[in-house]
Amino acid sequence: MLFPASRSETLARRFAPMSFDVAAEAYDRFMGRYSSQLSPQLADLAGVRAGQKVLDVGCGPGALTAELVERVGPHRVTAVDPSEPFVAAARARYPGVTVLKASAEDLPLPDDAFDVAAAQLVVHFMSDPVGGLAEMARVTRRDGVVAACVWDHGGGQGPLSLFWQAARDLDPEVDDESHLPGARKGHLAELFKLAGLREVAQAVLSVSLEHPTFEAWWEPFTDSVGPAGRYLASLEAERQDELRERCRRLVPTEPFVLSARAWAARGLA
Repeated sequence: MLFPASRSETLARRFAPMSFDVAAEAYDRFMGRYSSQLSPQLADLAGVRAGQKVLDVGCGPGALTAELVERVGPHRVTAVDPSEPFVAAARARYPGVTVLKASAEDLPLPDDAFDVAAAQLVVHFMSDPVGGLAEMARVTRRDGVVAACVWDHGGGQGPLSLFWQAARDLDPEVDDESHLPGARKGHLAELFKLAGLREVAQAVLSVSLEHPTFEAWWEPFTDSVGPAGRYLASLEAERQDELRERCRRLVPTEPFVLSARAWAARGLA
C-alpha cells in the first residue's frame, strides 16, 4: 500500500539521521566486509557503464565508489557523505573523484547532472527518505537511473540479524533496525514511487561471508559503528558480556558462513 504524500513528513519526524562519526577503518571491519559484495550487484542493477557520469550518495569510506571508479573512471564519479571521517577517507582512497560533505536530502549539485545516482545502504538512515530520493532524482537527467539497496532487517535476513535476535532474546523491547525505512519487503519501491520516480523495479541482492572464528565476527561490533554498535556500547559491561555469549550460542560451528540479502530498487528520473 502506498503512503499518502504527507507520509514523507511523518518519516522525517520519526527517523532521526544516523551519524557515522567513526574511523573509516572501523566501518570497513564492521559493514564494509559485507557491503563490498553488494557494490557490483547494485552497479549492475543501475546499468552503470563506461562514459556515464555517476553519483554515489552516502558513499561512506567508498565501497560502492570503488566499483563505480572501476567502471567509469574517477573523473566521472562524484560521491557525497555527511560524515567528515568518511569524506576524508574517500578522498584519500580515490584520487580524482569529487567527494563532497553533504546529506542526501540537500545535495549541493545542479539539476540533471548525472546519468546514474546510487545509494548503497543509505536510504534507511536518511532523516527524510522520500526527500533524499527526490533529491537524487533531481540531480539525475531525464530517463537517467536512480538505484538503491537496504539490508533486509525487517525480514530478519540482514547481516546483523543474528546480533539483533540475541539482543531481543535478552530484551524483547530492544529498538532494533527492523522498522527502518526500506528495510522490509516492498517498502523501498514504495519510497521510490513517493519520490516521483518512474518505472520502478525491485530486486534482491545476496551476499555470503565466511567468518573464521566467533571473535572475528564479534569484535567489529565493539567499535560502536551504526545502531548495533551504539546499542552494544550503551550496555553495562555485564550486559555486554551476556549479549556476546548469547550471540556465541547462536552462531554455527567455526568457521561459519553468514548469508544476507538486501532489498533493491531502481527507477527512472
